[in-house]
Formats: sequence, structure tokens, C-alpha cells
Amino acid sequence: MEYQRSIVEKLTKFLEKPLPIFQVLIGPRQVGKTTAAQQLIKNLEFPSIYATADQILPPGPEWIEGQWNLAQLKFAESKKPILLVLDEVQKVYRWSEVIKRLWDEEKSKGNIRLLILGSSALLLQKGLSESLSGRFFLHKMPHWCFFECKQAFKWNLNQWIYFGGYPGAAIFTSEESDWKKYVSESLIETVLAKDVIGMFPIQKPALIRHLFGLAATYPAQILSYNKMLGQLQDAGNATTLAHYLKLLEGAFLVSGLELFSRGQIKKRGSSPKLILWNNALINALSLKSFKKSLEDQNWWGRLVENAVGAFLLNYLPDSEWNVSYWRDGSIEVDFVLSHGEKIIAIEVKSGSTVRKNGLELFKKKYPEAKIMLIGQGGLPLKEFFLARPQEIFENL
Repeated sequence: MEYQRSIVEKLTKFLEKPLPIFQVLIGPRQVGKTTAAQQLIKNLEFPSIYATADQILPPGPEWIEGQWNLAQLKFAESKKPILLVLDEVQKVYRWSEVIKRLWDEEKSKGNIRLLILGSSALLLQKGLSESLSGRFFLHKMPHWCFFECKQAFKWNLNQWIYFGGYPGAAIFTSEESDWKKYVSESLIETVLAKDVIGMFPIQKPALIRHLFGLAATYPAQILSYNKMLGQLQDAGNATTLAHYLKLLEGAFLVSGLELFSRGQIKKRGSSPKLILWNNALINALSLKSFKKSLEDQNWWGRLVENAVGAFLLNYLPDSEWNVSYWRDGSIEVDFVLSHGEKIIAIEVKSGSTVRKNGLELFKKKYPEAKIMLIGQGGLPLKEFFLARPQEIFENL
């Protein structure tokens, strides 16, 4: 049975009626954007055209015009609205300018209902903000959460924490060596090559691959740029590494969380805390098996903490919530959420010992802050990962 993610129903409601805006669906590779588009096509009761720009040689602007003309011809034949789906549109040179012109000519007629898909957040959002302001509604399709993997694959929590939830890789989990090879070669390398190195002017492509590998080695850990420079060959300087981290974040691979400071949430120059957006990205490159990872309490604790961080990044709206960390000397708080005037400090515990020093010290410095313990001694991990994080934190 084909699993349908919740975004499909939402997109169906948007596209079954004429609107003066078009729809944009953005998210990582291999999480089901194309599948969602195909399910959407089945749900809607009018004709459609699907085309992808994910080709060896990226097409030019005329490719968009060609698909648009096909949609107009199809409308002339059927006299029904046409759903036009353009996949990986950010790969088309000057795509946003062409879409702007065509959409402004078409939107009052309601003949074409447009859905754009993309896997590069930086490139898509750049084009949207520069040329298409006020013309689109942005939807985000995140990595698969525990609830979805539990429903679709009957996974338990430990399986999700280790295998991470790429749906296409689920079939390989019974043979871990095949699973690791598939994720590393078919997913990680494809994203690095197509969505990062192939789309941005990167002077040191080997360095960005090594930086990703370093992040996978130190999940949910604070790593100074100086330490990174010491472990990476031909690393250049901290500015280069910070830039490359942003590119990896734009491809939904790795984020470098910044140090929280009230009134200056994004503190420049702070050592980043490395969070990978899907635990599969860590374990596909690790030499540890699922069994060995469970037995190594310290390593498993890192995987749990990274899973919490990834869950926050994937499922909290980044336009409303900021995710950071806090440290004062040797005392740390795993995550700090800020939402307007609201501050929430989060500590993650997967073992038997519970240390509250970080939360206590943070509370003294920021008395208005709410605190939350996730895991041992607090909100159970399973309950947290099955919930909607926005609802949890808005109700605190």
C-alpha cells in the first residue's frame, strides 16, 4: 500500500480551487515530493502535466515556456483547469523571472494551477524572494518522522532513531551493509553532487564532502571552527567552513546551531552545534551496526539527541521558531527554542543519569524561560516523537 503523507491532502485543498497564487513544495531529496505530486494528480479531477528539470544538463528558460504552452494546449482541448507540476525547477537558469512573467499573464484566467517542487532551499527561496514576492504559498515536506515510519514500516522507536526514515531505504534495513551502501551512494552522494556542488560555485568540492563526513562523526556535538580546521585538509578558514555549512543546511543535510544569547539569537563567531537532519545520514557512514550502536550508551545518547534536534529543525516553522543551544563554561543546555518573547530550554536524556545543572543555571540567567526535560525523568521519548512539537511548545 502506498503511504500518503499529510501534505497531499493540504495541497489538494489548495489546488482544487482557483487562487491568485501558485504552490511551492520544498524539502529534502527522497522524502516523497514527487510521489506526493503523483498522488495529488490522482486526487484532482482535472488533467495534469508533470515535468522535471532534474537532468544531466539543466534545461534553459525555454523548458518552462514549453511546459507552459503544453498546459495551455491541454486546456484548449479539455476546457478544464490544468495542473502543471514543475519538479526541481531551481535547476533552470533564470527560472523565477520566467515563472513571474507567465504567471502574471495567466493568474487572472485560472486555467493553469501551478505546483513547483524543489530540493534546494537556498536556490528556491532566493528565486522566490527576488522575483516572486506575494505570488506563492510555500509548503515544506520534512524528513519522515517516527509516527510516519511507525505507520508505514511498523518500525519501533529504536529503529527510527537508527535508520532515520528515508522511505526508499526501508526495504534494505534487514541487511545493514546494503542499507549503508544505498544511503551513502544513492542518497548522500546524489545530494552533495546535484544540490550542493553542482549548483553553487564551490572552490573546494572535496572539502565540503569532508565537512559533511566530519559532521556525521560528531552528531549533536559543539565543534569549534578551529577544531574543524585542525581535522580537515586544505580547509581554508572559518569563514569558508561557515559558508559550506550553510550550503549543507540548504540541502537539508546538516545545520550548525548557534549559541543562544538573548537579544542576539544568532551570535556570530560562536562554535556551531552540528545537527544532521536525518539520523540515516550519520549511521550510513558509521562503522557501528544497529546492535553495536544500542550497546554503546554514549553513542546512542548522541543519536537520540541528534534525533531530537533534527525533529525540531524539520517540524518547527523556521520563520517562527529559532533553534539554538546554550553553554556557559562547561555547563550546557542541549537546545534553546525562541519564539517571539518565549524562551524554552530543552535537555535530552536517554540514559539512567539525569543532570539538571544546565537547566538550573539557564533558568537563573533567564528567569522568564520555560524548561523541558525530554527522555529519562521527563517527557518520554516515544511520546515526544509521536507528538507535534509546535503544539507541545506553544502550550508551555
